[in-house]
Amino acid sequence: MKSVLITGGAVGIGKGLVIHFANKGYNVMFTYRSHKEEAMELAKKTNSRAFYCDITNMKNIRSLHEEVGRVDILINNAGVSDIKMCTEIDDLAWDYVVNTNLKGTFLLTKSFVPHMISNKFGRIINIGSMWGLNGSSCEVHYAASKAGLIGLTKSLAKELGPSNITVNLIAPGVIDTDMNKNADPATLKALIDECPISRMGTPDDIAACAIFLASEEASYITGAVIPVDGGYTA
Repeated sequence: MKSVLITGGAVGIGKGLVIHFANKGYNVMFTYRSHKEEAMELAKKTNSRAFYCDITNMKNIRSLHEEVGRVDILINNAGVSDIKMCTEIDDLAWDYVVNTNLKGTFLLTKSFVPHMISNKFGRIINIGSMWGLNGSSCEVHYAASKAGLIGLTKSLAKELGPSNITVNLIAPGVIDTDMNKNADPATLKALIDECPISRMGTPDDIAACAIFLASEEASYITGAVIPVDGGYTA
């Protein structure tokens, strides 16, 4: 049974990933930071294991690694967003978003990759965003962090490929999660109107792609950026 570690797995896209991988028979572990109650409930429901981890904190990452051990599949899903004009983004706001979305992904990957190299097998799946491809007004720091994930993904794919480790990125579009439920209704409608599929995506849409990328059928796919956005970036 292959093991999978999913960061930010308590809610939203992460919750969908946990449910789908558990249903497929994987040994599922996931992290949470601020949704402990939801994490415990999900772990019980899916027979998975939940661990607290702030992925920007190396001490937390070391503790997580000691508890979890080796993993076959790492899904870097944990992320934060912050909507404001570029002139309103101070150092704290920039560091909060970029350190979580980009630096945290790198630090966690760096910690778990050595086992994959030793085992000559691994799957790393990064969850980016269509805004990392197209850019986004009033989310400069968010879009920059997600664009950085693309460079990280492609570079790691080249470096880790000889060890039979694939590294790919899923770039979700507008997904129906609690994060987007708080968005301005007019803005959401405009985004849906611009989407060729004419609907919001769901966590299931992202999870289905991740399940494929984790499978043997995807063993020759690496360094790819896969938009799951209803054609928004087409």
